[in-house]
Amino acid sequence: MTDTPPRRRPSPAVYRRRRLVLLLVVLLVVVAVVLAIWRPWEGAAAENAPAPASAPSGTASAPSSPSGQPSDSASDAAASPDAPQPSADATAPEVEPCSARSVQVSAVTDKDAYGTGELPQLSISLTNAGDDPCLLNVGTATQKLTVSSGPDVWWRSTDCQSESSDQVVQIDPGQTVSSVTPISWDRTRSSVETCDGDRPAAPAGYFNLAVEIGGLAAQQDRQFVLR
Repeated sequence: MTDTPPRRRPSPAVYRRRRLVLLLVVLLVVVAVVLAIWRPWEGAAAENAPAPASAPSGTASAPSSPSGQPSDSASDAAASPDAPQPSADATAPEVEPCSARSVQVSAVTDKDAYGTGELPQLSISLTNAGDDPCLLNVGTATQKLTVSSGPDVWWRSTDCQSESSDQVVQIDPGQTVSSVTPISWDRTRSSVETCDGDRPAAPAGYFNLAVEIGGLAAQQDRQFVLR
């Protein structure tokens, strides 16, 4: 009968490795249990998530289609108002053109008499004597100033006018408006043929200024004297 060889005992290093492996296994089991019970990110998400809005009592929410989009009837009701709202322009009264019955036109000069070498400054004044505002084209395209001595016409503002413009303004009741920049008369006889040439100088004496603007004419001329 043969003797059984004695079993070799593991070395201390082997025991240490086995204890380390067992310790790691136990540690992993404990961590898994803790994570399964305590999940802080889910709690934070639940606390920060907005609460679902509830419809006010007594009101019914619009039905939605299966896709989650509002139904055609709901969108049509939101897009189309029950009744059209009147615009501000529709309710505003229309301003009528000025007429001779409401607007007074006056010829204006800066002086009554002019000495030698002084040039008369001619302009137009408008006064709305009516009860309502009115519109008038006061641009240079509608202005006509005429200087005459008796029946003899000496100068017209339209004879040598190079440019013209339109400007419609509203004149309120009781308001008076005047030319911003007067027209200077050079005291010569005007003519479409002599706009760039020499023209006869006006003699001393009495002259009259007649004006028209926007189809309205002054009822009275403005008299002045050249010396």
